[in-house]
Amino acid sequence: MSAFSTFQDLLAHEGHIGRVQGISVGHFSDSRRPTGCTAVLCPLGAVGGVDVRGAAPGTRETDLLHPSNLVQEVHGIMLAGGSAWGLDAATGAVRWLEEQGAGLDIGVGRIPLVPAAVLFDVMMGDMRIRPDATAGYIASRNAGSDSGTKRPAEGSVGAGAGAVVGKVFGHERAMKGGIGTASFTVDGVTVGAIIACNALGDVFNPFNGELLAGARTADGLQLRGTRDALLAGEEPRPVLAGSNTTIGVVATDAIISKAQAHRLAVVAHDGLARAINPVHTMSDGDSLFALGTACSGKSLGMMTLSTLAAEAVAVATARAVLLAQSVQIEGQATLPSYQDLQARS
Repeated sequence: MSAFSTFQDLLAHEGHIGRVQGISVGHFSDSRRPTGCTAVLCPLGAVGGVDVRGAAPGTRETDLLHPSNLVQEVHGIMLAGGSAWGLDAATGAVRWLEEQGAGLDIGVGRIPLVPAAVLFDVMMGDMRIRPDATAGYIASRNAGSDSGTKRPAEGSVGAGAGAVVGKVFGHERAMKGGIGTASFTVDGVTVGAIIACNALGDVFNPFNGELLAGARTADGLQLRGTRDALLAGEEPRPVLAGSNTTIGVVATDAIISKAQAHRLAVVAHDGLARAINPVHTMSDGDSLFALGTACSGKSLGMMTLSTLAAEAVAVATARAVLLAQSVQIEGQATLPSYQDLQARS
């Protein structure tokens, strides 16, 4: 039997991405409306990879991560709400890292390299409020104040502050999403993930298939089950392209190459596919980054690393909705959390 047979098992999971040596995480959550950003920093440098599966992505500096391109290391990843505007948060991370002396040495100074991805949360309150360079700077400063061993906050914070899941039949029938983290360690090597889940589809316990959060019935009291509804012929509501998206980072302290980092990002999407249905849609910009810090001084075979990566992503995705908090915005329908629906049942 799986160690994660119930939602209580997922909630009890103690692993998190901060256990990966060389990685620290900081959030910025905007108090004016549900939005924010999350900085995943590796100031000493890490090989990086990325795999973009969704058809409506919003990203920055992903091309430099291709295995055939020159740059071998990056210094952080920025995850943000705010749709395309949120990409500006990466500039704040670059500024903070430069102040710490981190970055690619170009002789006359250092250039911190911080790829980024964003999710769409601008339907929640005043869309003119979104993460900017100042927000990214604060998130990075918060990461810098952490030793890297403390569990990052989860739920409706940072890049997950405005996340919503289950929007196939309309925003008013959706539920609150969030951000979650998980990790696993084998032979002194840790693989961790942090996932901001703003999926168009529903979220499941990846180990027993239990539906956790997503589209609700018309009365709002129960989960409808998007997959079953679509198979039964229920018509989806028109969805604005890019108005969803699950983004995240999988990181390891194993010694890996840039090509292996790319492969790790590819297989990490298996974790999303186990936890979200439908996933990688035309209206999602699902993007996962991979980082390898080499800080453990050890190597593991790619089969084991890949298994750990998919597992960490699956658990982190489920935790993102299990720990989310409901939100009430004036003039809009209340979006309940998993905990709200549990309390009603």
